[in-house]
Amino acid sequence: MKASMTAHQVAVDAIPRLEPGPWREDLLKQLRADMRVVTLVGRRDLDRVAITAVLQASDRSLRVSRTEVAPERGYHEMTTEHAALHCFERELHEQTGVRIAGHPWLKPIRYEGQEQSAMRSHPFYKIEGKEVHEVAVGPIHAGVIEPGSFRFMCLGEQVHHLEIHLGYQHRGVERRLLERDPRSLTPLIETIAGDTSVAHAWAYCSALEGLAGCQLDGETELARAVALELERVAMHLSGLAGMAADVGFLQGATTYGRLRTTAINTMMRLCGSRFGRGALRPGGVRMRLPPETLRDIRANLELLQADLPIINDCFLMARTVQHRLRSTGTLTTAQARELGLVGLAARASGIELDARHLMEHGAYSVVPIQPAVLPDGDCWARARIRIAEIEASLSWISTVIALYPNWEHPPLSIGELAPNQLAISLVEGFRGEVVHCIETGAHGEVVHYKVQDPSLRNWMGLALAVRGNEISDFPICNKSFDLSYCGNDL
Repeated sequence: MKASMTAHQVAVDAIPRLEPGPWREDLLKQLRADMRVVTLVGRRDLDRVAITAVLQASDRSLRVSRTEVAPERGYHEMTTEHAALHCFERELHEQTGVRIAGHPWLKPIRYEGQEQSAMRSHPFYKIEGKEVHEVAVGPIHAGVIEPGSFRFMCLGEQVHHLEIHLGYQHRGVERRLLERDPRSLTPLIETIAGDTSVAHAWAYCSALEGLAGCQLDGETELARAVALELERVAMHLSGLAGMAADVGFLQGATTYGRLRTTAINTMMRLCGSRFGRGALRPGGVRMRLPPETLRDIRANLELLQADLPIINDCFLMARTVQHRLRSTGTLTTAQARELGLVGLAARASGIELDARHLMEHGAYSVVPIQPAVLPDGDCWARARIRIAEIEASLSWISTVIALYPNWEHPPLSIGELAPNQLAISLVEGFRGEVVHCIETGAHGEVVHYKVQDPSLRNWMGLALAVRGNEISDFPICNKSFDLSYCGNDL
């Protein structure tokens, strides 16, 4: 069976290469023709930097192009015309030192390898005004959450501007991925973002298996998709519990939290870890579905499908919930498209973008799944998208384990990786598309490993969504996006 998610592999020598100027013009021309940027990555190659752009066409095919530049010469920025590139160009400049002339805001994403004092060279944006005041939140927060600095410019209670400053979780993940045998990286990959272990592990396995010429059977692909959908159910329930707590709807907070425990315990029953660690390995899965486990899984799914409609009705009908979530943190379709948002945040703003949809091969072609899309773009829409996706995922899992209960396929061995290849894989995690790019050198060694969590693209969406809202609405907006700090910081 072919891959269940978008996967693309191309020989490095076959990637179209252009000089920086023509490459830039060609890239902008394709973006004007409604192609979508998936990623833009760069790597040092002696005294040059190879910059690779990956675009996606409406038929879901990927197109790769490359240029090579001298870092001190670089190229002229593209962010002004295509704002979705802003995070990629900032990251490219930060990681390779490439000069990007004319860029409106080359603030580093993570301050990699620099002193913390370097942050002072990019002070927070300020708004002048007699009654304008500034509110600083973080980077250390109350409660057990990750560090991030939020700077609000407010007039009274109304937020006029929010700047989000991250990077405190930077661990040098991508550099670490080059230090080991590429076939033994799963434990590290699974901890890139702990709540997205399965999605990142699947993206890694898919890219690696492509490079090794390893093709999996259909049941293994379905087993991986079951783990991915369980992760989606668990994290959407966590998000709903958080949103309910933030608006003081404690019945929702406690019940969604209880049901999340059922979801993660189901995952533990399959693989021994509530967060799906150890479920996937290159060449197969470590999950098994003997009759006694299948019985428990079905019982848990029945419990979730019986209890969720009850609390969903309470949550959706509660006036206090509607009052706090409707028209709060709105991001229009045009804004979401301009920023290149992905995942549930994009779908809640009317953009039908889901890597699982309309797949011709793999698990989601055997049992198709329809994306949930709403046009409103507010916190209410993001909550309802979660509810719809939980229902769809539970129904999908129930169907799959009824039709394909045999997961007893031994894992395939992964041989040497093909030399001089670039493999790209996209997996639809619960936040959005997880992208992994692996490039091999002349002897099959990995020369570049790029990881992209959906949070990288969606943080700016949160910053825009809170404009015009009261500052007290920020926790609700923040939870409705539910973005990852460590997934961004890497």
